[in-house]
Amino acid sequence: MSGATGFIGLGIMGEGMAGRLLSEGVAGTADKPLVVWNRTGSKCTALKEKFPDATIEIKDSAKAVVEACGVTYSVLSTPEAAKAVFDAADGVLAGAGEGRSIVDCATLAEADMQRMNEAVVAKGGRFLEAPVSGSKGPAATGTLIFLCAGNKALFDEITAGLSAMGKASHFFGNEVGAGTRAKLVVNSLMGTMLAAFSEGLNLAESVGLDASTMVEVIGQGAIASPMYGLKGPKILAGDHAPNFPLKHSSKDMTLASAMAKKAGVEFTVNDQAEALFRKAKEDSELNVADEDFSAVYKLVQKESAGKK
Repeated sequence: MSGATGFIGLGIMGEGMAGRLLSEGVAGTADKPLVVWNRTGSKCTALKEKFPDATIEIKDSAKAVVEACGVTYSVLSTPEAAKAVFDAADGVLAGAGEGRSIVDCATLAEADMQRMNEAVVAKGGRFLEAPVSGSKGPAATGTLIFLCAGNKALFDEITAGLSAMGKASHFFGNEVGAGTRAKLVVNSLMGTMLAAFSEGLNLAESVGLDASTMVEVIGQGAIASPMYGLKGPKILAGDHAPNFPLKHSSKDMTLASAMAKKAGVEFTVNDQAEALFRKAKEDSELNVADEDFSAVYKLVQKESAGKK
């Protein structure tokens, strides 16, 4: 069934990404079915119900998905989940082999991606790391940015799929790990920006300024950012519905700090922001680990109150 496309992981990101493959006609037809598996099976059923006219096949294991498809995308939420699904007896690696290609879109440690690549290639398969820049909204609207490395022929072959799910795709070379390094640079900068933004808004309110007006001011100057424009009003409204969970942002920033330490470079600003996110994640009173990463604002407020 080489015309089939596989998809493993239908969480916050995977649901939207798989939906784009279906809505854009890349997969989901009789000759090009979408073959799916998720650790929580009800999400597979929900996808099928959302696209009743599409040809979607639900498998009982990741191995079965890989075996049924020429190309399988995988996007799992944490390094632990990715390792468990990859290494399981009925997991991704068990199904890998000649004529089977894996495109992993998760944000993992560089060593994790390299290990998976080596294992897939050793069995005769192909591997492409393709972590994405973007969250739930861009996943649903097909505006992700793919940061890829690995098998160039595979990258070229899946242009239609990447274009359906994203607005841009970058290839950083044949060395697996380069895509992950690029993603960690992006996400560490994003977390640092949001930490600074949270402190700025809290300072504005603390000195008697109207924070909504300050969001407007920030959006009109040289420091304007789409993220600030999106997150600012939500932060002030107390809306931290998860598009990118804080616990995942914390994980990425921790990985980036480790990467910087290994590279022997100055990374103090990010390290301070990483500590802030980690503290927010671990604060049982705030309980914001599963909320959007904008909820780091709650910790900024809490810490500020403690200093008054």
